[in-house]
Amino acid sequence: MSTRPTESEATSQTQGVPVANVVIIGAGPVGLTAAMLLAADGHRITVLDRDPAAARTEQAAAGGDWRRPGVKQFGQTHILMPGGFRLLERELPGAVQRIRAAGGNTYNMITGAWGVGRTGPRRAGDERFETVTARRPVLEAALLATAAETPGVRVLSGARVVSLLVGESRTSGRPHIAGVRTEAGDRFEADLVVDASGRRTEVPDLLAQVGAVPEVLREEAGFRYYTRYFRADERGVPAARSWPLTHHDSLSIVTAPGDGDTWSTTLVTSDRDQELRSLSRPEVWNRVLALYPHAAHWNDGIALTEVNVLGGTHNTRRRLVVDGTPVATGIVAVGDARMTTNPQFGAGMTTGMRHAALLREVLRMLGTDDAVELSLRVDREIEDTYGPLWQDDADWNRHRVAEIDAEIRGEHYRTDDPVWALRAAVEAVLLEDADILRAWADVGSLLASAEEAVVKEGLVERIMTLGADAPRYGEAGPVREELLAAANEGE
Repeated sequence: MSTRPTESEATSQTQGVPVANVVIIGAGPVGLTAAMLLAADGHRITVLDRDPAAARTEQAAAGGDWRRPGVKQFGQTHILMPGGFRLLERELPGAVQRIRAAGGNTYNMITGAWGVGRTGPRRAGDERFETVTARRPVLEAALLATAAETPGVRVLSGARVVSLLVGESRTSGRPHIAGVRTEAGDRFEADLVVDASGRRTEVPDLLAQVGAVPEVLREEAGFRYYTRYFRADERGVPAARSWPLTHHDSLSIVTAPGDGDTWSTTLVTSDRDQELRSLSRPEVWNRVLALYPHAAHWNDGIALTEVNVLGGTHNTRRRLVVDGTPVATGIVAVGDARMTTNPQFGAGMTTGMRHAALLREVLRMLGTDDAVELSLRVDREIEDTYGPLWQDDADWNRHRVAEIDAEIRGEHYRTDDPVWALRAAVEAVLLEDADILRAWADVGSLLASAEEAVVKEGLVERIMTLGADAPRYGEAGPVREELLAAANEGE
């Protein structure tokens, strides 16, 4: 099978730019968001997803029965940050309504910090920290159902892309990607191919097969995630913590409310920490979480899963432009297919959706006729805006893994990096100053950069002064010896 728009469809206009036939690889949140944004401009979108359609329904997702073999992190904690929620609310309000109808809850990221320590009560403006929460299957099912009802979008499941169609070159003999072929032998011609297939994208290998080798920078993130999902019992949904992510001696904790009365809790260790691999056992996981007073109640419910384990994650940055020249035209990458970050911070979904919106804006300006400029502009816009954030994340990962290594040895981690020192100080004094809390929440919610929220507000000196005598970790928790004693109890 080969598909292209009809002549009348191809010559219609949107925003003064010819309508494009776009193939999107991947039907996750980023691919579906890109599909709906581009379709709203009149483009004709085909979304191809490698996972089968079986059980991919809102009903199955609500019951926890939906599986995504192609998405390694599917069973881990997910949250749509306020920055991403605002994008969806503005651009795709129907999708937000669908998420809410499926049980999505309104949640303020700092609700657990109001009135704690010296943070003071809720302030005017704190509504900016609101988002809608849902487990990944529920959120994705809602987006999929919305996309399926969007004019100009068709989603085909069980359609794994195995090769790229090469057309007439547009620049210096470099390949021009004119579509894709699936494992079933179906051909989909396109004016533009968008790789939104996530962390495990196979597209770089497919490009290499046609002589287009992307630039791939990969750094081991170095963390291992142990996640459990719960539903409320008679005690109800657990009270919010001061911030969803807290760090401790050789372990971090991530919590996130879900849809309805569900939630998830994740314990994060170094991927090298063999002594805590027993966290994969529910009884060990339970004992360890009970050691953290501020988070122990996030185990007070009906367990919906055993322990979902994820390791071997990487921070990967893939560029389809090398030395100022596209390795191939007719193809761009967005979301985790373009750059992946540490899942602890929950930035991937929001960042990917913003990539999709950026792609929409570039297409509005350029269309697809100048394939070279389109490739260059998309790459440059993503790199200039999100490249520094990727590097900051990679730097933090290295420091945090080194810190855990030191704690395993019974040592205190020391470094001359002022950025790490500032960030560690912020984490230690969040609850000691209302302005610091909100500045950090702006950064963590992906509403502002650290430069905008912290440096320009003149908070650095206040943070470092408060942090000078503060303990490394702002929330109570066990030291390494106590952690291991709980993990090894009865053995």
